[in-house]
Amino acid sequence: QVQLVESGGGLVQPGGSLRLSCVASGFTLDYYSLAWLRQAPGKGREGVSCISSSGGATYYGDAVKGRFTISRDNAKNTVYLQMNSLKPEDTAVYSCVATASCYEGSYYLYDFEYWGQGTQVTVSS
Repeated sequence: QVQLVESGGGLVQPGGSLRLSCVASGFTLDYYSLAWLRQAPGKGREGVSCISSSGGATYYGDAVKGRFTISRDNAKNTVYLQMNSLKPEDTAVYSCVATASCYEGSYYLYDFEYWGQGTQVTVSS
């Protein structure tokens, strides 16, 4: 069965950190760019970050630059999102996707090959 499964979400206080993971099964991530998107209640989908298939290029949304770091481990078929200095406005469902390209940062405008179900991140005191 082809799927992406996210984990690592939860409740954290402002200023705290979380590390999200997304593991692929049924296919290999090696040839895909990988991205994280988020959607908060009542808001549209937002691109968070994208990493190229080689890992040599990364892109971040303005809202998370300097606080979030995307990485990948092809041997583990996994992509990560390290989130530091979390703010209440980071509260959302975070989903990982496999895509043909990061499209120089415009990946969120294109179709995706595979979607995960998402993991909830809540930042609150």
